[in-house]
Amino acid sequence: MKQIIDLRPVCHRLEERIRAHVVLCWLALPLIRIIETTTGAAWTTVRRELHRLHLGTFTGQTGLFRQVTALTKPHGDLLAKLNIPAPKQIIALELTPR
Repeated sequence: MKQIIDLRPVCHRLEERIRAHVVLCWLALPLIRIIETTTGAAWTTVRRELHRLHLGTFTGQTGLFRQVTALTKPHGDLLAKLNIPAPKQIIALELTPR
């Protein structure tokens, strides 16, 4: 199980935090299985593809904008299989008042 959900040493001392951590890791396993079953791809492949999506924040004299990297065909295929709408490319646009 540690290999699948990347459980690593965590320095929790309080019992409630240890329990919460274990429950979250346990809940991740069925989610991973659902993703693998739905997409037909291994979790490592899905994770590698999704890690290629990034959100960049760009600032300048005229303001700020946040942009998501362009979706590739594998990204689009994964999101379609999981019934997740594709993110907008421009997330936020804030102009600096002149």
